Amino acid sequence: MRVAAEVRGPVKEPYLQVHKENALGMLLRPGSMEFGPRRSALTRTTFNAGEMGLCTPHAEQWIGNADMEHLIVIISDAALTAACDGVSGSVELHPRWKMTDARLSSLLAAVNSERVAGFPSGRLFLDSVEQALAAALINGYAVRHRPVRTYRGGLSPVRLRKVKEFVHAKMEDELSLGELARSVGLSTAHFAEMFRKSMGETPHQFVLRVRIERAKEMLRSAESRVLDVAIACGFKTQQHFARVFRQLCGATPTEYRGEFPRHVLPRSSEINFHEHNQQV
Repeated sequence: MRVAAEVRGPVKEPYLQVHKENALGMLLRPGSMEFGPRRSALTRTTFNAGEMGLCTPHAEQWIGNADMEHLIVIISDAALTAACDGVSGSVELHPRWKMTDARLSSLLAAVNSERVAGFPSGRLFLDSVEQALAAALINGYAVRHRPVRTYRGGLSPVRLRKVKEFVHAKMEDELSLGELARSVGLSTAHFAEMFRKSMGETPHQFVLRVRIERAKEMLRSAESRVLDVAIACGFKTQQHFARVFRQLCGATPTEYRGEFPRHVLPRSSEINFHEHNQQV
């Protein structure tokens, strides 16, 4: 578990924050922040001390001016998996941009007291709190259409990793179900069933999601034409790319790119932290 306290204030221009980990934040004092799904649709939200937000991998939100100080705790995948009785595979949580939960806030208050004191209780204390946080998150905020029990009987972690690596390596190619199955030495029918049990989605849905995530990265950071992005992400036509992108993101690739002036995002190091992350 990683712990930090962050202060957010005015910014020169709104920026997109793409979350890569499961993070739970709690306001240390009353505050406010502008955020929304698009640069052009920011809303100022006020928070009371003790209110929280849950950010999950791949969740996106635009951030504008803020006046807030909050504690941030990164919950490890290992803790979340352990909270599911050790079942292999990833755990997906619902993002919540504003929430109250007495149990979670009490646990975070204990973490903050430990942080202020300089972490005198050591790693075992924080590991115990992290496990309690993970259990509360799994019980209250896990995505129910992908229950953890469906992981049983699915692909092994090694095979699942090989499939993901294969998809990323062959992003530009026209992938077939047979190729995916052969990459882990299984028959097509058996692979399709095992993959669905492991991931809660079909191989086709997974590949589309991976391709769109790559496309979003390219649209945010590169000057390539939309057609070039489509081809680089394995879409045969720009029209098909635009249709899938809109279905998954709620906007066309051009509309998505238009949210980024000069297509430049601030580096994570440019977001001021009140304290450096504590590795514990």
